[in-house]
Amino acid sequence: MESRPLRYFVAVAQELNFARAAERLGISPPPLSRAIRQLESELGAVLFERTTHSVTLTPAGEVLLAEAPFALEALEAAGRRARRAAAAEPKLALAVKADGDAGLLEAILARYAADPAALPVAVRLCAWHEQSRLLRQGEADVALAYEPYDRTGLDAEYLTAEPRVAALSARHPLAARAGLSLADLRLRPDEVHRYIDGIRGKGQDLAQLLTLVGLGEVVPLLPASVAGRYPRPGVVYRPVLDAPPAVLAVAWPQHSRSTATAALVRAAVEVAEAARERQAS
Repeated sequence: MESRPLRYFVAVAQELNFARAAERLGISPPPLSRAIRQLESELGAVLFERTTHSVTLTPAGEVLLAEAPFALEALEAAGRRARRAAAAEPKLALAVKADGDAGLLEAILARYAADPAALPVAVRLCAWHEQSRLLRQGEADVALAYEPYDRTGLDAEYLTAEPRVAALSARHPLAARAGLSLADLRLRPDEVHRYIDGIRGKGQDLAQLLTLVGLGEVVPLLPASVAGRYPRPGVVYRPVLDAPPAVLAVAWPQHSRSTATAALVRAAVEVAEAARERQAS
C-alpha cells in the first residue's frame, strides 16, 4: 500500500465529502475518486458507501481510518530520522520541558557523553505533553516526560517519583500551614492531573507560572524538586501530603534500534538510581 492513496483515503474519511477532500488535498474530485477505487481494489474491501447525497464509512473503512494516521505518522517519522542520521554531523535529539527534568538533566548528559555510543545532543525544549508527539513524528529520539503522557508507540523507563508541593503566594491564607491536603485545595484525587494540566496552560514556562503564583492568581501542584531549585520572593512551597507523586520517565520510540538512544536511556536510569541512593543514605 502506497502512502499517497492512504492520505487520500484519510482526507475523504475525515471530510465524508469527495469535493471537500479534493479541495483540501489540492486536486480535483475525479482523480481522487479513481485513487480511492484503486485502493479499494487493492485491499479487496469497500471503504465507503456512496450515494448522491452522502458518503459514509463501511466497517472496513472505519478500521482503516483507525490505523491509517499512525501508519502515515510512522512513515514521516522514519523519513525525518533517516535525514537526521544522514547529516554530516548526526545528533541525538532529546525533548524535555524546561524545568521538567527533576534536576537530573545535566548529570544525565554528562554520563551519556562518556558512553562510546554517544552522539552530540540537541536538546529540544518543548511544551507540556509535547514530548510524545515529537517522538512519534521523528523530531526527537528520546524524551524526559512527567506522567501521564500519551504512551502510544513508545517505550519508557521509570526515573523518579517525587512528592508534590503547592506553590502559593506568601499572602495566601494557606501559606502559614506547614503541610496541606488535597481537601485544603478543594481537589479530589481523581481531579489532580486534570487540574495540573489546566494550571500548566496558564504559563508557558515555570518563571511565568511562578509570577502568577506571586500575584495570587494560581496555586499549582509542582514536583518537590522545584522548591529547592526555584526559591522566589513572594512564593512559598508547601507539601501536599496526599497528592499523587510526580513521576518522571525517559521515553523513546518503541521500535528504535539506535545505540545512541539506548546509551542515553542507560545514562538516565543510572543517574536516577544514583540520586535515589544518595537520598536514601
